[in-house]
Amino acid sequence: MDGQVKAAVIYYSATGITYQMAQAAAEAAGEAGAEVRLRKVRELAPDEAIRSNSGWQAHRLETQDVMEAQPDDLSWADVIIMGAPTRYGMIAAQLKQFIDTTGPLWAQGALANKVYTGFTSTATLHGGQEATLLSLYTVFYHWGGIVVTPGYTDPSQFVAGNPYGASHTSNNGENPPDHVALGATALTAKRAVQMGAALKKGMAG
Repeated sequence: MDGQVKAAVIYYSATGITYQMAQAAAEAAGEAGAEVRLRKVRELAPDEAIRSNSGWQAHRLETQDVMEAQPDDLSWADVIIMGAPTRYGMIAAQLKQFIDTTGPLWAQGALANKVYTGFTSTATLHGGQEATLLSLYTVFYHWGGIVVTPGYTDPSQFVAGNPYGASHTSNNGENPPDHVALGATALTAKRAVQMGAALKKGMAG
């Protein structure tokens, strides 16, 4: 229906940690009333590197049917939720490469006035989680976006502890996202959809 919020969850994941968070975000966005697209960004690593890591290779096969993100997914969506693992306190190159294709949409103003949020994971404790989210949000500021974070809007956030977005420490991929990380991801997605719905209603009115 015309009034339904459209949410795009766009992610990169090598071994599946951030994929699980992306699934949680997509499910929560749907529960909040959004029409959802779950999209992965294109892999840039060479095949030999992927084959050398059994977890990486297995995850590529597991998600081979997930559609790759296109710029159209951004113009379609009212709410955009992006996630990627941390690389030196910044998002992984695969997500950054996708972002770097958005120049034409940005030049048209097609990325402004949308709701944005994010999630990330690191191999080690802290590991640049907050820095990664803040660097991702810098992109959204350039686009003229409206950034929505979980803050401390739910008691669970005093356990999760990251007011900037959802994050998880995987211990080098050994620990999948637990209920705390997945709950923070769901909260982040639901808040983004709720704000997207309020914005859409206000513009319609």
